[in-house]
Amino acid sequence: MSSSAQPAAREEAFGVLTEAALERSRKRLGVPQPQRNPPHNYEVTWDAARHFAFGYGDDNPLYCDPEYAAGTRWGKLLAPPTFLYTMGEDAAPKPDPETKAVLKGDPFAGLGSYQAVMEFEWWRPLALGDRCRVLQAQVGVEEKKSSFGGRTAHVTNDFLYADGQGRMHAVRRGTWINAERHTSKQRAKEHLEQPPYTAEQLAEIDAAYAAETRRGSEPRYWEDVRIGDELQPRVKGPLTTTDVVVWHLGWGMQLTPPGAFRIQYQTRRKAPGLYPRNALNVPDTVQRLHWEPHRAQELGLPTSYDYGGMRETWLVHAVTDWMGDDAWLWKLRCEHRKFNYLGDTTWVRGKVVGKQEVDGRHEAHLELWCENQRGQITTPGTAVVLLPTRRAPRVGLPQPPAADLDGMVQHELRRFQVTD
Repeated sequence: MSSSAQPAAREEAFGVLTEAALERSRKRLGVPQPQRNPPHNYEVTWDAARHFAFGYGDDNPLYCDPEYAAGTRWGKLLAPPTFLYTMGEDAAPKPDPETKAVLKGDPFAGLGSYQAVMEFEWWRPLALGDRCRVLQAQVGVEEKKSSFGGRTAHVTNDFLYADGQGRMHAVRRGTWINAERHTSKQRAKEHLEQPPYTAEQLAEIDAAYAAETRRGSEPRYWEDVRIGDELQPRVKGPLTTTDVVVWHLGWGMQLTPPGAFRIQYQTRRKAPGLYPRNALNVPDTVQRLHWEPHRAQELGLPTSYDYGGMRETWLVHAVTDWMGDDAWLWKLRCEHRKFNYLGDTTWVRGKVVGKQEVDGRHEAHLELWCENQRGQITTPGTAVVLLPTRRAPRVGLPQPPAADLDGMVQHELRRFQVTD
């Protein structure tokens, strides 16, 4: 294994996408990848769910008030759908030497990596007291030409979640674009217009916050939904560094492990690349580009920006407020096409574009999008919601394609091959 990897290593060049790198990536298809960090939350607790919901501006009592939640069809407090980002004890088997060699290093080191697409499918909730396991595996890699004219590698990873009883909870399926370095140089030429907000603009935003309503305990019946119905908008912004900090309180750090000072030092000894030096020559997390404009500018961006996970959760917020406690958010797919910079205001909008009855499920199909104050759509998306009917007020939960984590990996590999 090591001898065959040596020629590939000689062909690779920092910041350039090579055939050798693509071949290294293909060898990872279907191989379980151990998690680098422990989960932010080992268990769904009242505080954890509430902190996560507050971090994206949601005070839904289904997630924040156990007494309220006990009176719903669920019988207990639920975690918000994208709470899965914060959970997941590692379910990957201990890798043997050959697997370790396949997973060693990053085939696309030196390339810019950007989250482009995220898909979710939820089969059952995570409720108060639940634990969760996660199995990560790469299920696709594809070379594509970028809009800037360079080569890119689109890598798709599955994160499969099972609850503490081993029942499938959800899949999070993400595609990251690994782009050659000259694309960042092109992006650095972009000019970002960010004039100060006027009193009138801020008043409009405050009025939208004041007008927000939640369906809550009043069922939204499938019979009453009409194609063309609009979801009440949700406004998020103007985005500040404080918003990013509060988001992290509920979300955790994700990329770099939690912990400060000596704990960070111990992590930094193992992975110094995660802590590039700042202007004072002090090692600091790579994630600081999300709150430190100077670091973002060093990487060819006009200023700091949000996380894809934030916007995914904002879309979920708009949907769950619209659908009410008795419905089920089954699927969400979105594409992150533009950055959402500090100072930007995002309007989360949506409408019903279809409805159908399939195998006893009563589906509402939604078109969703995040739109900034410049009128640009930064993240378009779609969702499928299962709604109650007057004849069947209790929505049945959808069934996963496979019953366990290993079966789901094989299903996803087949699915990706068919899609491509």
